[in-house]
Amino acid sequence: MNDMAGDKGGVRAQRTAGTVAVTGAASGIGLRVLQEIVDIGESKKVIGIDKLRGDVPGVTWRRADVRDPALRSRLAGVDTVVHLATDRRPDAPAVERRTVNVRGTDTVLAAAAASGVTRVVLLTSAMVYGASATNPVPLPDDAPLRAEPDLSLVGDWVEMERLAAVSARAHPSMHVVAVRPASVVGAEVDALLPRLFAAPRLLAIKDVEAHWQFCHDGDLVAALTWSALGRVDGSLTVACSGWLSQEDVERISGLRSLVVPASMAFGAAERLHRIGLLPAPANELHYLAHPWVVGADRLTAAGWRPAWDNESALRDHLATLGDQVGRGLPRLQRKDATRAAAGATVALVGTVAIARARAARRRRRG
Repeated sequence: MNDMAGDKGGVRAQRTAGTVAVTGAASGIGLRVLQEIVDIGESKKVIGIDKLRGDVPGVTWRRADVRDPALRSRLAGVDTVVHLATDRRPDAPAVERRTVNVRGTDTVLAAAAASGVTRVVLLTSAMVYGASATNPVPLPDDAPLRAEPDLSLVGDWVEMERLAAVSARAHPSMHVVAVRPASVVGAEVDALLPRLFAAPRLLAIKDVEAHWQFCHDGDLVAALTWSALGRVDGSLTVACSGWLSQEDVERISGLRSLVVPASMAFGAAERLHRIGLLPAPANELHYLAHPWVVGADRLTAAGWRPAWDNESALRDHLATLGDQVGRGLPRLQRKDATRAAAGATVALVGTVAIARARAARRRRRG
């Protein structure tokens, strides 16, 4: 899969921000980006789009569901759309999540093109590059996108990028930009790796050199804002510089690693996924086994620097987890030889899903 059409080099874009609209603007990353754009004051007008009206001074609010084709009317007069009304929870019901992420993105792109929007900023993930033993370290921003188009959260991001590429080719006057962060930590967390710190031991794949890289959500907000305001052009990655080794992560977290053969890790994860206990397919473990480090080349060429390094970002993530670090998940009982053989991987990967399933059942009963 190639990068999207219209992607240009990492220099400051020669454009004005004009009127900027942010979807998903009433909460989370969307709210923070909206507030940052207002505070900087470089845009002619700022519009917040969400199903519920937010409360940010200096913002015009337009209520809309991004899955509704009527969104076109809400984009009248808009120059730039920052699309953040997506679901980044890997444990969300797949059909519901995919409707928001994929159908919502398709609707936003179509509405933007019909409304004469000239720039769309789309948040996906650096996981779209795929994890491979042959990946260069770091990956350049214009590396080919090789992740599998499956039904996982990563698959959602792959499909969103495909839709963006199709839209960019069909509408050359509309510049579509993808912002691809490493594993996000902070108030917002996505994907598998940051969640492993709630397990009793860190998972490590035998005979593999781990590359742990994070993107603090504060840096992600800044990168999205820079792209929205035209301070950097072209699809881009955002992350802390460099990476941490497994030994670094053990030292910082205070957790010991449990090293398991790749066949055991992938086999147990696949069984858990097949019976519905693990929301992501087993191939997501490739992102632990193989490098997908990114360099944020275009951002840094434009003068941006991350405010967080990998160690401080991880420490902040661990502080957010609090008492859950290393003991936030129940340990599985191993009562027979089969479960004893797979128990290590199950405890580190499967208990994340099991704990969430139990919590969901409790909420339903309540």
